[in-house]
Amino acid sequence: MKTIGIIGAMPSELADIRAALPQSQVQKKAGFDYYIYQTNDTRVIHVCSGIAKVNAAVCTQALIDTFAPDAIINAGIAGGMHSDVHVCDIVVSTEVLPHDLDLHFLQDYPPYCGVYPADKALQTLALDTCKELGMRAFSGRIVSGEAFISDNAIKSNILTRLHPHAVDMESSAVGHCAYLNQVPFVSVRCISDNADDEGAMSFDQFEKIAAKRVADIVLRMTEVF
Repeated sequence: MKTIGIIGAMPSELADIRAALPQSQVQKKAGFDYYIYQTNDTRVIHVCSGIAKVNAAVCTQALIDTFAPDAIINAGIAGGMHSDVHVCDIVVSTEVLPHDLDLHFLQDYPPYCGVYPADKALQTLALDTCKELGMRAFSGRIVSGEAFISDNAIKSNILTRLHPHAVDMESSAVGHCAYLNQVPFVSVRCISDNADDEGAMSFDQFEKIAAKRVADIVLRMTEVF
């Protein structure tokens, strides 16, 4: 039996996944509702973590402790950071890290790592799935922080320091927990905005479209995992 964990931060990021996996059983752990769907030899656990890194970290650790997943997919939307990445494009993480913390504190103290690599096989599966579904996708670094980025100056600062393809509020925490527990991980994000001065307006317009695209990718990944 293969177990795949899917973590989304907001209900909107999981709505289409839950609609496609009806009659899932629900198990509560650490304040989170873990939806359990089983078909043939695959068990899919999908859960809404809530927004930001602490929520994502607690949710991921409880998922690992309770269900021992073979892989974790962080699914959701994000702000585009790379000039080639446009709204509704997909970014598949090569690695994740926080943008709002001096990495010295992670690299020189436990866990002695501040940049968390995504599993290469999961990266390939995600990219192949995007190609199969006709979606434009990029591989790249995803950074996370405790704020929704919608300011040109802040975006420029993050770009100059870290050169990411996308920015969100959870991927680095999920990747951090997966790294500590040695569980294969990847973040699959659809761009809802460009993390600039127009970011909030774009997010409101494209949130549901972006979430649906990610859901289609992740659901297909669970079928061929």
